[in-house]
Amino acid sequence: MFTGIVEHIGTVSEFKQLDSSQSGGNGASLTISNVGPILDDVNMGDSIAVNGVCLTVTEYDDDKTYFKAGLAPETLRRTNLGQLKSDSPVNLERAISGHVRFGGHFVQGHVDGTAEIVVKKPDGNSIAFTFKPKDQSLMTYIVEKGFIAVDGTSLTVTAVTEDTFSIMMVAYTQEKVVLAKKEVGDFVNVEVDFMGKLLEKQIDGAVEKKLGGLEALIEKIVDKKLKQ
Repeated sequence: MFTGIVEHIGTVSEFKQLDSSQSGGNGASLTISNVGPILDDVNMGDSIAVNGVCLTVTEYDDDKTYFKAGLAPETLRRTNLGQLKSDSPVNLERAISGHVRFGGHFVQGHVDGTAEIVVKKPDGNSIAFTFKPKDQSLMTYIVEKGFIAVDGTSLTVTAVTEDTFSIMMVAYTQEKVVLAKKEVGDFVNVEVDFMGKLLEKQIDGAVEKKLGGLEALIEKIVDKKLKQ
């Protein structure tokens, strides 16, 4: 679990489509350098969010200057990590611990999909962004003034249309995350507030159960009438 408060901007040092090493697991892998404080208390198997994607540390050096993580096919399908190249900047955040103040919102690191930047414009000393999700079904869970994680950054939704949503990034945040460096046409990782998805499932289950009971009652009444 993460907060969406980015700790450091790291740098991609290598992306491999097929990494046959033990730490690569015979699949795709991502190696991140310029990691700052991210590895201060690292252990093998720890979770680190890279552009909002929860990844497992499979290798790091004794000097803690880099770490490697494997990328599952599902991760490559759902996220923008497969588009990263050497020297690409990435947001980094360690999983939360019990003594950390919770400043953002509950971010699982389970990206729902990507969204294209369709508008980027200044608004005073802030930057206004508008995004169009590739999977339009995600718009169901995006509400004005609700939380959303964009490349792992906890942000507040400022506006919603039928197929887009907007946010505004203040000057301080612009210096701390990679989004400020992106342009129209670039893609970002999006994780909607999972509470909305959970609530939808609970309501659907309750409605289905109620309708199922109603159908059974109707069948019972019809059967009784037919027997008469």
